[in-house]
Amino acid sequence: MQNETQQTNTSADCRVAGFARAVLAGEIVAGPDVRNAARRHLQDLEDGHLRGLIWSQEAADRAIGFFEDVLCLNGGEYEGMPFLLAPWQAFVVGSLFGWYKDTGHRRFRIAYIETGKGSGKSPLAAGIGLYGLVSDGEQRAEIYAAATKKDQAQILFRDAVSMVNMSPKLATRLVQSGQHEKVWNLFYPNTNSFFRSIGSDENSQSGPRPHISLLDEVHEHRTPAMVNMMRAGTKNRRRAMVVMITNSGSDKNSVAGQYHEQGKRVCSGAEQSDTLFAFICSLDKGDDPFKDEACWPKVNPSLDFVAEDQADGIPGRVYLREQVEEAKGLPAKEAVVRRLNFCEWTQADSPWISWDVWSEAEEPVQMRLLRNRPAVAGLDLSSTTDLTSFVLLFYPVEWDPHWRLLSYFWIPDDKLDERERRDKVPYLAWIKARHLETTPGRAISKLHVLRRLAVICAYFDVRKIAYDRWRIEDLRSLMVEHDVELPELVAFGQGFKDMGPAVDEFERRLLGLPPKAEGEGIEPESEDWEVLEDGEPVETLRHDGNPVLTWNAGNAVTVSDPAGNRKVDKARAIGRIDGIVASIMATGVSGTAAPVESESIYDKGVGI
Repeated sequence: MQNETQQTNTSADCRVAGFARAVLAGEIVAGPDVRNAARRHLQDLEDGHLRGLIWSQEAADRAIGFFEDVLCLNGGEYEGMPFLLAPWQAFVVGSLFGWYKDTGHRRFRIAYIETGKGSGKSPLAAGIGLYGLVSDGEQRAEIYAAATKKDQAQILFRDAVSMVNMSPKLATRLVQSGQHEKVWNLFYPNTNSFFRSIGSDENSQSGPRPHISLLDEVHEHRTPAMVNMMRAGTKNRRRAMVVMITNSGSDKNSVAGQYHEQGKRVCSGAEQSDTLFAFICSLDKGDDPFKDEACWPKVNPSLDFVAEDQADGIPGRVYLREQVEEAKGLPAKEAVVRRLNFCEWTQADSPWISWDVWSEAEEPVQMRLLRNRPAVAGLDLSSTTDLTSFVLLFYPVEWDPHWRLLSYFWIPDDKLDERERRDKVPYLAWIKARHLETTPGRAISKLHVLRRLAVICAYFDVRKIAYDRWRIEDLRSLMVEHDVELPELVAFGQGFKDMGPAVDEFERRLLGLPPKAEGEGIEPESEDWEVLEDGEPVETLRHDGNPVLTWNAGNAVTVSDPAGNRKVDKARAIGRIDGIVASIMATGVSGTAAPVESESIYDKGVGI
């Protein structure tokens, strides 16, 4: 290996050194940690041999060439196009495969790569895995796509499978186990090597001996168990490597946070480590991506890279502008955008809705103006002593172009003084002002709530009630036992699948943003829905100013899954959020258009 890698070619055609020089010259916009990584590479080219480091231009070029000559991109408008590496990607690939030690060992044993969401980390990692599988000369190589859950690991693995299927040079050389989306293993007979996915949730896994491990979404790893397991398995391989890719996170004490901090120190020279490669996208002090687009490429390194015959940069300036605009006035959404799109490590718990936005949306109206107006509702039943909430969502009409929220709350009347001290809110004052109702006893009376729901629905034109499956059977039994009818009950999941689109839609209406493109928002659920006569429905949301709902809004905190879908999380909330949960569920079943107008069937003159 030493004879093979003695060269230290840094000519103009070296894309690794070329990227480093362009960054330091300001020709490529980069943040402080990438500038430090570039400086480190050029410095090691000069004096790395004193520490036994050897740069192989041939090895770096071979790895870069594998991507661009063998692999194709997959997905959307990039489907089938050659994998032409962006300058930053060439720097990463060349660095990982171009550096060795004079013992023949690969220099970098751990790689930590942190960029903005949508920069192309996953296909880059998949390509690194495929190179390790077929072109790295390793016998019985074990390549793993790893994540906290097997499903997440499969995302990166499917990228690799798609690349194989689109590559004539790979499709005939690899044996696939499974078919279509069910492929679970890629086997390379020439070296008896395989590539497969693995998740932390697979308790039966033990003793992998990886040649290359690809760890996706490291900021989601709550413990270092997966990293440690993969790193321990590399001890008997001279050229093994653990590659971690991630967005920024919210906990500097996490495994991603620790590698983030170590990577910064190593690139800056504050800490010496020849085995850790770090490419960390970050902003300079004083940069504000919400005010100045000029800093965006620092954390979205593919943003302005346009390869021949390929579309605009990834993820695209239009997309980022939409994210910034949608996040204004919503602290939690802003925190997510800053973290995922602009590589800013944020606090885990940030309020979802700002006071300014919520207070501006307050506009009570007389109930008689809502009487014959179509509505849906969300019901969040409590267990024993918690709040039960029922929130009506009225559709816009020609004479009132707003979605309207009207909220009802119940709490047991036992030990209210104690509850006030515990929750630090004026329950007694709210009850006196009729913003909050009580049910008799120490626990919430579901029969009392049921009878009130029947009265409320009889007064208004409620078409559907969305409910959480938890605790609903008790209410259904009471409906049968006491012969009480309610409008159509619609089960609404509390996970990311159902809550994600509803949270987005609730935000959009609250901020008065334009509707999303078809297929991206909440779709009408039946043919009984039609668009308002004056075109697009007006999307602004107004609430009734109920202080209990306002308290819930101020307590709400959202959490995100790896795909960026959000839901409100009661476990992380500052206080009770039942009314906001009910509001989101109502939004989720409201569709995007108004129901066909009809006379109310509940015109009974019943007071509420």
